[in-house]
Amino acid sequence: MLQSWINKAARYCVSHFRSVIVAALLLTVIFGVYAARHFAIDTDVNDLLSEKLPWRQNEIGFDAAFPQVADIILVDVGASSPEAAKAAARDVKAALANKPDLFRSITDALDSPFFRQNGLLFLAPDRIEQITGPLTKAQPLVGALVRDPSLRGVSGILVEVVQAAEHGLVPIDQMARPLNLASATLDEVAQDRPTEFSWRVLLQGAPKPLDLHRFILVWPVLDHNSLEPGGKATAAIREIVDQLDLPKKFGAEVSLTGPVIISDNEFAGVHEGIALNSAVTGAIVLIILWLALRSLRLVAAVAVNIAVGLAITAAGGIFMVGALNPISLAFAVLFVGLGADFAIQYTIRYRAERHDLGDTDRALGAAADWVGIPLSLAAGAAAAGFLSFTPTAYKGLSQLGVIAGFGMVIAYVTSLTLLPALIHAVKPPAEPKRLDLPALAKADAFLKRHRIAVIVTTVAIVVAGLPALTRLQFNFNPLALEKQTSPALIALYRLGKEVPFATAKVVVPPADAAAAVAKLSALPQVAATWTLENFVPSDQEPKLTAVAAAKKKLDPALHAAARGAPSDADNIAALNKAAGILREAADQTSGASADAARRLATALDKLAQADPGQRARATDAFIVPLQLDLDDLGASLSADHVTRASLPPELVRDWVAPDGRMRIEVWPKGDANDNANIARFAHAVLAAEPGATGEAIESTEWGGTIVEAFVEAAALALFSIAALLFLVLRRFVDVLVTLIPLIVAAIVTLEICALAKFQLNYANIIALPVLLGIGVAFKIYYVTAWRRGESNFLESVLTRAVFYSTLLTATAFGSLWLSNQPGISSMGKLLALSLVCTLASAALFQPALMGGLHRPKSDADKVG
Repeated sequence: MLQSWINKAARYCVSHFRSVIVAALLLTVIFGVYAARHFAIDTDVNDLLSEKLPWRQNEIGFDAAFPQVADIILVDVGASSPEAAKAAARDVKAALANKPDLFRSITDALDSPFFRQNGLLFLAPDRIEQITGPLTKAQPLVGALVRDPSLRGVSGILVEVVQAAEHGLVPIDQMARPLNLASATLDEVAQDRPTEFSWRVLLQGAPKPLDLHRFILVWPVLDHNSLEPGGKATAAIREIVDQLDLPKKFGAEVSLTGPVIISDNEFAGVHEGIALNSAVTGAIVLIILWLALRSLRLVAAVAVNIAVGLAITAAGGIFMVGALNPISLAFAVLFVGLGADFAIQYTIRYRAERHDLGDTDRALGAAADWVGIPLSLAAGAAAAGFLSFTPTAYKGLSQLGVIAGFGMVIAYVTSLTLLPALIHAVKPPAEPKRLDLPALAKADAFLKRHRIAVIVTTVAIVVAGLPALTRLQFNFNPLALEKQTSPALIALYRLGKEVPFATAKVVVPPADAAAAVAKLSALPQVAATWTLENFVPSDQEPKLTAVAAAKKKLDPALHAAARGAPSDADNIAALNKAAGILREAADQTSGASADAARRLATALDKLAQADPGQRARATDAFIVPLQLDLDDLGASLSADHVTRASLPPELVRDWVAPDGRMRIEVWPKGDANDNANIARFAHAVLAAEPGATGEAIESTEWGGTIVEAFVEAAALALFSIAALLFLVLRRFVDVLVTLIPLIVAAIVTLEICALAKFQLNYANIIALPVLLGIGVAFKIYYVTAWRRGESNFLESVLTRAVFYSTLLTATAFGSLWLSNQPGISSMGKLLALSLVCTLASAALFQPALMGGLHRPKSDADKVG
């Protein structure tokens, strides 16, 4: 009955080809306009998974309680000195604050008034002494610089230090380092390079890598209907940074990182080079169609058929699911790959029938009669395979399944209705040659003679590779889909060495906070826990005493009355005097300190002889960071007793929800960039606190959820496909002959991934359902051909169609492989691999499997 309907539909469409084509084009315009007007994309990666999952409920609950700690852009400001990094960061923060329409909030927590005043209280008492001790000893020098913040003052300090060394008050061997630091600064000034003399480095020694970076936290206004939700905010930050000219002023560089930037970069690669890739892919597709069809008219008919189906699928998909997501966007590639398969199967069979029958319309009817049932089964099975993902918690793939399943139906319908009408309309030329492949007759004969060997070899290969599946790597960390060399990721990893970004977060009532902290802190996988209580320093009394003692000694120096500003002539005289004293000191000793003194004396001479502009730059290089450090020093010496009540409201809000619940931040022990280490940490925290969330928990639960979804969907897909096949084929053995090669192809694909250490991620894993869609179609074509009496499959017209269908599909998937976005590129690689395995299984293993089986007479009798 189904075949009868197909034949009638094909004949009707050929007879009324003009009306069919006009109706199809009209529908294309309507659906195309609808798709263009209603197109939207939700790029929030978290929305790819169901909100009903318990761990997603924890995540949503935390975001509701602490919305201000999510969706952050980290502006990483780096410079050659701590002072330059801090000054540049302050300029950036002040400039960003003028854009309230783009940024909801901006802060540099470590540079807030609270931490500038009370920062010393968070250090150990001995560390406070290490910082304030050298300052109190240098109190006379501090006072001299406060009184005369100029080149004259700096030169005077050099004279006093040298004279102190000459009198034995300062060890002579300690002079080399400060003198060389000053010389290096003046050398940079002479070459007109941005530089600053770091007084902090002078007193405290070489800075840690993170001391040369400041991180400004920016909460942008996001647009989740855009492929890059933070795109406008990011562009504004980059423009503001360019206008500030930080490299020239401070020698500072800025890079952007954080969740928003990582996510945007991930999907920005989707459209990078997309125009060129699409044009090249389209051209290759047309070339393949011409090689398969050998007629520009037939190529045009197939291309129009695909375009019509794609427009209808896009509109229908948008209507059914609303906003697309980064995974379901792949429906277009899948439609071109799988939808074109149906069109090629029909068109190549038409060509074969045209050669045998000579008449276009008879050939169109015969082609529909030949491929109608196989295409019906293939479309139904592929749609069932895709739709099997709709009940799973992986909403990204569930949405793709709905659209792709709908697309299979559209591709099937247009291939048996619109395509015959288009072929009739274009009046393709006659087919002078047969379309079978006699050159492959020997290969067919080989498969028949050695079919047992082929089966045994295939099974042996599959079984031998099964142990490798235990080493199959899953990496569902979103960072795995980012270019590892991108500035955003480099900045994030640099920060992660000091402050892990893959943390866990727990929200508990105030009464339970202490017990929860104790339980989490006891876990061997936990390095530290943080709550609001950590911002109330411990042992404050001895620390305040130490700070007060330093303040008493330094206050007179910090508040010394300033002298009048020197003239340029005064500065020159001071430079010459200092240079002379340095040379005299160098002549009286030897070694590194003497060499450093001569080097600095030469630099001072050159500066004295230079133009006033160079001396002005030298003044800025020494005095601007000095004033910054003195301001911070003065603020830190005014530390006061910190209590819970005196904490800044904005800090309290970051750790206490409006309903009073407390936030606990848990840091992992070990390498924060090691996925296995983070997974162990996440499982330990969840065992202690099942309500925990955070980056570490989410990345781990992502993987478990996706794997579970695929196991569930694969079982449902195989069951639904098997049921459909049995309903039509009516023989259990034929269902097995269809499914076993499909399962073999899937297993071999995963085995190769394991052996090649190719990681599965949440993007490329969609290759597996695509494998079901393509694989079951190819297997059905061969099973139905076998049931009709064919046996020499490799030399048949069917293999020609399958070959060109595979080639075209591989080209569509190859366009993904060439993507600049690593996740999309890995998707293309896995799709290509699964396609090769599917083709080999269908063309080689399946014929050998069917070779010794008995055909049902009802189908075999139809041959001829």
